[in-house]
Amino acid sequence: MPRYEFRCRTCDDTFEVSRPMAESSAPADCPAGHADTVKLLSAVAVGGTSSAPAPAGGGCCGGGGCC
Repeated sequence: MPRYEFRCRTCDDTFEVSRPMAESSAPADCPAGHADTVKLLSAVAVGGTSSAPAPAGGGCCGGGGCC
């Protein structure tokens, strides 16, 4: 289940809520009980290496057809 990060505007606390994607924009009360919260944008870090071969033609704009 996805986790969404919120910040309380009253006490400035940040907290996470696990909920289905269908409820991602639903409001969430902070753990202290305050209702004035805002959903934060989360940055997703993806790392590692790929075993896929490089595209033919020298990359994206080298004739590969993606531009």
